[in-house]
Amino acid sequence: MLKQQLRAISSLLSSITLIGICVGMTSTLLSLRATIEGFGTLTTGVIMSAYFIGYLFGTTRAPKDIRRVGYIRAFGGLAALAAASILIQAIWVDPIVWFVMRFLTGFAISAIFVIVESWLNTMADNKSRGTLLSIYLVLIYGGLVAGQLILGVADPAGFLAFAIVALLINLALIPILISVTVEPTTHEPKKVPIRDLLKLVPLGIVNSFIMQACYAMFYGIGPMYATYIGLSVAQVSLFMAAFIFGGMLAQAPIGLLSDRYDRRLIMAVNAGLGAFMAFILSQMTATEAWLIYLCVGLLGACILPLYSLGMAHTNDFLEKDQMVGATGAIIKVGGLGSIIGAPAVAALMQFGAVDFFFLLIMALTTVVCLYSLYRVTRRAKADDQLGASYAMLSPAQTSDELLTSLVTEHEYRAEQQQEQEDVVAQPESDATR
Repeated sequence: MLKQQLRAISSLLSSITLIGICVGMTSTLLSLRATIEGFGTLTTGVIMSAYFIGYLFGTTRAPKDIRRVGYIRAFGGLAALAAASILIQAIWVDPIVWFVMRFLTGFAISAIFVIVESWLNTMADNKSRGTLLSIYLVLIYGGLVAGQLILGVADPAGFLAFAIVALLINLALIPILISVTVEPTTHEPKKVPIRDLLKLVPLGIVNSFIMQACYAMFYGIGPMYATYIGLSVAQVSLFMAAFIFGGMLAQAPIGLLSDRYDRRLIMAVNAGLGAFMAFILSQMTATEAWLIYLCVGLLGACILPLYSLGMAHTNDFLEKDQMVGATGAIIKVGGLGSIIGAPAVAALMQFGAVDFFFLLIMALTTVVCLYSLYRVTRRAKADDQLGASYAMLSPAQTSDELLTSLVTEHEYRAEQQQEQEDVVAQPESDATR
């Protein structure tokens, strides 16, 4: 059964791997090119935040538009929009133009993930969904790492790197457009106010805001910081790839631990170790390149799983009919953190505080560590964590959890309806005997 499902979704997996490579290349490419063009750290930070603004709009608005035109046509249009926005940034090097194009890229990419993940979830069943999602996310991580490595051999000052990204996005169209899979449908989630979540599970909200801010800092300003300390373009690519690779390796083991022990303690340990690694990195220079790769990989292993841990912890204390709305609220909070994160650290670096890059990440992860420990003293562990088991999330792609939750709600409603039908049918069955 699993082999048949993998064969059926092979086109989706091929497309999303190519998209992952493009996402991995683009943020680093633009950060390096902005440095070369002399945009300044604050301007670059604002430009990078435009991607997350667009991403937030895409995950909330795009599903409604997709239902009007269909998934395949929407995918084609969005891919064309993403490719065009990348090429325009290569042709027209201007901060305002880049801000607008970065917004459009974020919108298009987030909507593409919504399409692919909806499609993937409809092809899976309860027995195979976890395995298929794991394969899907590993491919995304692999694409992100590959994108960094490809960028290491393409000059960010030229047109070639931008052309490669646009070419790969267009190649990602082919598997989807020739697919014969029936288009999926989505369901409107029940809203849960953020203020209600703050009262019920405050750690989930705080963790989402802070960690998405940290991710935005690293992906948006990390390449610029690496350049400032003296790393070459190839070394910057390895620097970024090590962070993602470390997170990819750590996701599953940390997830298993969080399902067995109190998630808040696992979050506290991860955040504490992440703060320690950030402090170590703040003291390093380009003369210790390989040691930097090792430490930044350990940093990724510590902090990349934290968003997923926080999402799972939140769901531990919710009813099934609350999970979808709560996920949407957390996505919005995380989106705000992403929008603020890159400009905040860029503003510090603009005024000469280059060392504040990792020190600010250290401070934020320390807050998560201390607040997680505080929450342990204020509330008992959830009775059953299996109802909201840990799920890996790809970096800066919060729509993964949203789509999984949408399918969970749909299945739950279907089960409830089936139970009601069985109850109604039972007397009829007894009467016929």
